[in-house]
Amino acid sequence: MSRSRSYRFSSLVVFISASLFFTFAGPVRAEVRTEVKIPNIPEYTILKCDFHTHTVFSDGDVWPTVRVEEAWRDGLDAIAITDHIEYQPHKKDVSTDHNRSYELAEPQAQALGMILIRGAEITRSLPPGHFNAIFIKDANPLDTKEYLDAIKAAIDQGAFVFWNHPSFSHPKGISEWFPEHTTILEKGWMYGIEVVNGRTYYPESQQWCLEKKLTMMADSDIHDPIGMYSIPGVEEKRPMTLVLAKERTPEAIKEALFARKTVVYALGMLIGEEQYLKPIFDASINVLNPSVNLSAGGRGICQIRNNSEVSFELECAAQPEDITVPQSLVLYGDKVTRFPIKAKSKETTGTKKVKVSYVVKNLLIAPKTGLPVTLDFEAVFTK
Repeated sequence: MSRSRSYRFSSLVVFISASLFFTFAGPVRAEVRTEVKIPNIPEYTILKCDFHTHTVFSDGDVWPTVRVEEAWRDGLDAIAITDHIEYQPHKKDVSTDHNRSYELAEPQAQALGMILIRGAEITRSLPPGHFNAIFIKDANPLDTKEYLDAIKAAIDQGAFVFWNHPSFSHPKGISEWFPEHTTILEKGWMYGIEVVNGRTYYPESQQWCLEKKLTMMADSDIHDPIGMYSIPGVEEKRPMTLVLAKERTPEAIKEALFARKTVVYALGMLIGEEQYLKPIFDASINVLNPSVNLSAGGRGICQIRNNSEVSFELECAAQPEDITVPQSLVLYGDKVTRFPIKAKSKETTGTKKVKVSYVVKNLLIAPKTGLPVTLDFEAVFTK
């Protein structure tokens, strides 16, 4: 081989080697899951769920397996694909079998360890509006003319039925309880209501759930790819229903839903009954220096770690007797927050136990009503 041919051959080898290196060593799309940081509470595992999603088998824009992949990446434990029964704008291109989206998504869910729940959306004008039926066995019997027959077909299969986005299509854009809803409720066919759908919070739904003993739900109702949900430049999670389950199984989720053991997580808020919000707050908060030394000048620093990803917005309900604390306080999610405390009198000495009453404004136990909590520590007064 001549010197020139050898040189050309060597150059070719170097070029191919470099090309292969940059092909396989270059940036690769990471397949990662971002966990939702909400601590478990005594007796319950908190499962993160979205029970209202759509695919191309109704009016969504993605294939069913994509919904599973998105949910896995978003840190969810369970989702329901709830394609519309009555509305299938893509029926010229996909099957009209109402079970097909579930059948296509199930293998991917099993591969990723996701819980996939069979569901459907009964889509009628208001009243009564749209209802989701989950934990059904067969969606096709729900395809019937009368809405009560459709709901009964789901109930006969042991389904959990809830009312979606209650203000949707209302001529005044409000949430209104109609006689039709009373009929469904009195038949024992309505078990929950969406308190949050997408980016909309319905305080009326929260109040109805409290009054009528219904389960509080929060769902994305996503139609586009989930990546199109976020506002550019703003970190935003999809809304989700936190299910307080005995274990990570479909059966435990269904049992918890019927028992009303849920908390809504959406829009930077936790919404639910006090008996569930209080344990979540307590499990999240850790006072790092429970004994605070108020040195010369009567000033000290308290540090609190928030082990959840939710930033808690606190407002002092009553200043304690011997010290002054911040009137407003934010305990930032997954961070340590420090704040000053000050002795009211330079004459105070000794060690005193302090209970500071706060209201967590973004943990709603009722519309416009935050969760009452106390921060406990002891103040050591020194001169």
